[in-house]
Amino acid sequence: MGSQKQGFIWLSGLLFLNILLFSSADVHHYEFVLQESEFTKLCSTKSILTVNGSFPGPEIRVRRGDTVFVNVHNQGNHAVAMKWEGLEDSIDGSDDLIQPGRNFTYEIELDDEIGTLWWHAKSAWASATVHGAFVILPAANEDYPFPAPTSDQTIILGSWFKQELTEANQTIAPGRSDAYTINGHPGETYGCSNDTTYQQQVDYQAVYLLRLVNAVANETMVFGIAYHSFTIVGQNGAYTGRSFANSLTLAPGQTLDVLFCGNQNLGHYYMTGRPSSGRHISTGIIQYTTTGF
Repeated sequence: MGSQKQGFIWLSGLLFLNILLFSSADVHHYEFVLQESEFTKLCSTKSILTVNGSFPGPEIRVRRGDTVFVNVHNQGNHAVAMKWEGLEDSIDGSDDLIQPGRNFTYEIELDDEIGTLWWHAKSAWASATVHGAFVILPAANEDYPFPAPTSDQTIILGSWFKQELTEANQTIAPGRSDAYTINGHPGETYGCSNDTTYQQQVDYQAVYLLRLVNAVANETMVFGIAYHSFTIVGQNGAYTGRSFANSLTLAPGQTLDVLFCGNQNLGHYYMTGRPSSGRHISTGIIQYTTTGF
């Protein structure tokens, strides 16, 4: 009888925690517009399919247990389907093409997902430029199960093609891209003086949560920051046991949540993103501020 009573109390407590969590859940609405936009990289300009005119696309940022409505308007020239990576529940309409001139609203009810996921166009040719991060913060009454970061920053590793990608590019073979990008910036290694470099400011002794997404099709990517190490705390929308690394390897489509501390001398340090095959490399910069000295 005593064990039954204890079991009832335990279940009641669990139910209370779930009610407390989801009673604070919010509803979010996002408008995504698929449209052709011109971008110049590697000293050449071309038109690419984007969401809201940006590359990478807009970030979804919500809390655990929230409900998200994403209304996708297709103002492009081709039918496109959207994929929501790492969600526990299936999403109605994810297998359906949104025809040019039409729209579709996805309803996403989050459960236990936490950390960093991502969304992208389902076809390989469109996914190269139509993608973005899906950040799920702890619920309002929850804490991180690791030291709270000073701030967080999303890093999306992407690829760039000089040629125009079309529906004929149903698959993209590894090594075909002309450049790799960090948050849409190729960096300094591709011989074009007009190319931009991603930069992130850091404060001395501050702790940062980096949310890494490998959006490069069919390529394992390696990410690092010179003279800095990482503590891995999550991957693919779930917390993990802590592990430590000097560089990070991400399989295609993988996400990682990692901590790094601004514990080096004042100055700037290169971050790099490259395929494991070693062909091409993209660079970014972290720049220390004088805060904390």
